[in-house]
Amino acid sequence: MKKIVKRYRVFLIVLAIMLVITLFNYDLGINAFGVTGYSLKEMILVIPPVFVLLGLLDIWVPRETMIKYMGEGSGLKGIILAFFIGSAAAGPLYGAFPIAAVFMKKGVKFSNIMIFIGAWSTTKIPMFLFEMASMGAKFAITRLLIDIPGIIIIAFILSAVMKEDEIKKIYESAEHFDD
Repeated sequence: MKKIVKRYRVFLIVLAIMLVITLFNYDLGINAFGVTGYSLKEMILVIPPVFVLLGLLDIWVPRETMIKYMGEGSGLKGIILAFFIGSAAAGPLYGAFPIAAVFMKKGVKFSNIMIFIGAWSTTKIPMFLFEMASMGAKFAITRLLIDIPGIIIIAFILSAVMKEDEIKKIYESAEHFDD
């Protein structure tokens, strides 16, 4: 029991705070529970498909293939593939992090992982199509042309600035992702 309480202490603290808020301001508390419920429902709809895809990626794509196409020596093809996978993805940004962990386990280059996360958050194809329709082609294309080099620059700066042992620790923690 102690282990469960320790593991979920942050959740229990937030739950207690929300209950206290509800006691003092009923409408605010009910609204907070409503937002929490909506977020949980969204996560329940997004997370299972992401984990199914992760399982398939982990089993079907050999480590050697990932290293060849997105590893240290992948060059431009690794960058393009990272952009394509990130841009074609669906779902909120928190869905990208488990995939990034599997990429790390498969030996994907750190800068390509950063590019993948940047593409997932910024260059999604459905978002681009929405911007084309609602804000016009000039805006959408301009934003995309600024975002793509920006993501690449940020990824390479992060790779250069981070110490090798920090990156190694991140990769080691990804190895224990399933634990």
